[in-house]
Amino acid sequence: MKTFTIDELARFIDHTNLKPTATREDMRLLCNEAKDYHFKMVAINQVQSELCSDLLKDTDINIGAAISFPLGQTSIASKVAETKDAIKSGATEIDYVINITEVKEKNWDYLQGEMEQIVAICKENEVISKVIFENAYLEDEEKIALCEIAKQVKPDFIKTSTGFAPSGATFEDVKLMKEHVGPEVKVKAAGGIRDAQTFKKMIACGAERIGTSSGIAIIEALKQEAVDGTITI
Repeated sequence: MKTFTIDELARFIDHTNLKPTATREDMRLLCNEAKDYHFKMVAINQVQSELCSDLLKDTDINIGAAISFPLGQTSIASKVAETKDAIKSGATEIDYVINITEVKEKNWDYLQGEMEQIVAICKENEVISKVIFENAYLEDEEKIALCEIAKQVKPDFIKTSTGFAPSGATFEDVKLMKEHVGPEVKVKAAGGIRDAQTFKKMIACGAERIGTSSGIAIIEALKQEAVDGTITI
């Protein structure tokens, strides 16, 4: 078990608005909330990268662009171009969705090549890379195979879900991913994490980043739970 301050727990959170209807005013609200609560990152659609970069200028809050989102069904060349454009526009984190068709075809060389190219661009630009598995559509052996690829390629994070599939993060998946990816790659849990108890359990299972649109409610609940300003998980 480990003890965290409220600010340390806030820094687990990727404050999320990936709605297709999100306006510029919604982005301003998202970024202001991220500053108020000192969240780690704002998770946004790629097209919002420049706006959020401007809104979060001179802060330590990252701009996280979603790539090939939410389906992942675009070519490697398209994902590479989108990644480069996001970084050029101010993104400091990249969350890209794998090609699930190629998982079902067991085309592991393709998936490794996709991961290698996107992670390489991120490393060249000192940008954090996250690989979204979208576990709702995968069998455990497929998740494990992707973890084995990630162990070789070494993105910064592997991630459970987009939040747009039939189901999101599960405790079992976070444990499985952490067990098979090892200590050099972190796990991000996302999708359906809406309350403080789920948030804490995801961390206990091994998640080192949490994607949620409920970050404010979670932190406010944790403040009520805290003893001397800290929470033990």
